[in-house]
Amino acid sequence: MNHQKYKKAYHPVPLQSRDWPNNETTHAPIWCSVDLRDGNQALYSPMTIDEKVEFFQYLVKLGFKEIEVGFPAASQTEFDFLRRLIDEELIPDDVSVQVLTQAREHIIKRTIEALHGAKNAIVHLYNSTSTLQRRVVFRKSKDEIKQLAVDGAILVKRLVDSELDGNIRYEYSPESFTCTEMDYAVEVTNAVLDVLEPTSERKTIVNLPSTIEVATANVYADQIEYMHKNLKYRDSIIISVHAHNDRGTGVASSELALLAGADRIEGTLFGNGERTGNADIVTIALNMFCQGIDPELNLEKIDDVIEKYEKFNKLPIHPRHPYAGEMAYVAFSGSHQDAIKKSMDLFESEGSTYWQNPYLTIDPSDIGREYEPIQINSQSGKGGVSYVMEKKFGYTIPKSMLAEFSKIITDISDKKHTVLEPEEIHQAFKDSYVNLTAPVKLVSYHCEQNGENTRITAYIESDGGVTCINGEGTGPLDAICAGVCGYTGRQLEIVSYNEHALERSSSSKAVSYIGVKNGGDKIYWGAGVDKNINTSSIYAFISAINIMKKD
Repeated sequence: MNHQKYKKAYHPVPLQSRDWPNNETTHAPIWCSVDLRDGNQALYSPMTIDEKVEFFQYLVKLGFKEIEVGFPAASQTEFDFLRRLIDEELIPDDVSVQVLTQAREHIIKRTIEALHGAKNAIVHLYNSTSTLQRRVVFRKSKDEIKQLAVDGAILVKRLVDSELDGNIRYEYSPESFTCTEMDYAVEVTNAVLDVLEPTSERKTIVNLPSTIEVATANVYADQIEYMHKNLKYRDSIIISVHAHNDRGTGVASSELALLAGADRIEGTLFGNGERTGNADIVTIALNMFCQGIDPELNLEKIDDVIEKYEKFNKLPIHPRHPYAGEMAYVAFSGSHQDAIKKSMDLFESEGSTYWQNPYLTIDPSDIGREYEPIQINSQSGKGGVSYVMEKKFGYTIPKSMLAEFSKIITDISDKKHTVLEPEEIHQAFKDSYVNLTAPVKLVSYHCEQNGENTRITAYIESDGGVTCINGEGTGPLDAICAGVCGYTGRQLEIVSYNEHALERSSSSKAVSYIGVKNGGDKIYWGAGVDKNINTSSIYAFISAINIMKKD
């Protein structure tokens, strides 16, 4: 790979000191969705007018107060869409539609024509200022490019004042800002601001786009801070950023830009846009949310957002998207699963006000998701198996038994070379431990209380015949153990016993777990399920004996 073919495409930022590294984000920015313009122009099949209307209404529902609806001079469809929004009064009074126009006379005039009757709108004027575009595309000098911007601003202001009656605000973008000399970017933007004459009551938006990402996010932050410190009318302007994702850092660039003085973010749902996309507003908003900041967007039903996005854009959501991906709340690693389970159990038992989890930055339920079903494969461990068995089927398996069962699941998954569904894990547990009937089967039993002791008479089937055994102990389980010891001549010891109601399966059933030793160190585990707790414990004991006999 010929790396010498490339060199830095950005100019040094003459910033003497940086404030942004010590700043913190404390509140949501002004959001502007550009899904209907930047996002739409990047689709194989752009949206129809009906689709754009429906998508616009959904963006309003999500809480966007500023929505860039298109480039009215670009096509009749774009023009007609804006007219439909205005003529049919589909724009809420608290929402501003934003329209894009190049600093060219006929485009500006067509754009203003499309806005007649709009109550609240933003006219977004732009022209490219980068070194490369000046030289290659426009072949104009710095002064000529600045004059192009100034002339565009003069025309926009004159037409707005003479033809439009609504609350019309201005926005200016020095396109390809990241590849523009910073002092020149300030010079052009200030010249435009001198024309637009922003006030604290009618602020102008200065949008500083990362039209193409050419540097790390910290360089973009430096550029934004430089503009923040050097633009005129700072109290009367809103600094906006519009980050693309060519280096995969559109989100990071936008977040650092807020630290550097930006007030507003333009982006799209899930980052759709030209080339590698735009800044992902869903990710930025939920990044704020998990830091305790209200994002001021309605994202509590993320699957609904996904459905609408995929409907209008006809693009999939990556399964590993930070918050919306179908695998975002799935862990395969055993240590991850164990830590997640323990944290969620503790969070629930303590009733903590604050979410704390080693591997999940957000509580999935806050956006309509669940950490379930957990995915189990050969890389998983006890925590994941325990979670599935408890949350899905109601089994709280003893720790030592769980360690043994987890190895069984690992072997099954390893041979299968894929994940196991919860039902497969449940079936494996039943096949391995629950109510086992071979080589020994409990046919029936009867207990009698004799003072503090219990006497049991049980019939067991083994080797093709039925045998009656008798035993006595402190309870049915102790008595059956004594009877089996007498019958087999083995020294059996129950070293572990647990039981609970099997609530997830049926509130009328109980499950018992028995650990039995046979004079050695090895524990043989069995489980029993029955409506009667005594019967479930005896089934568990017989299951353990069957496992022991097969060893």
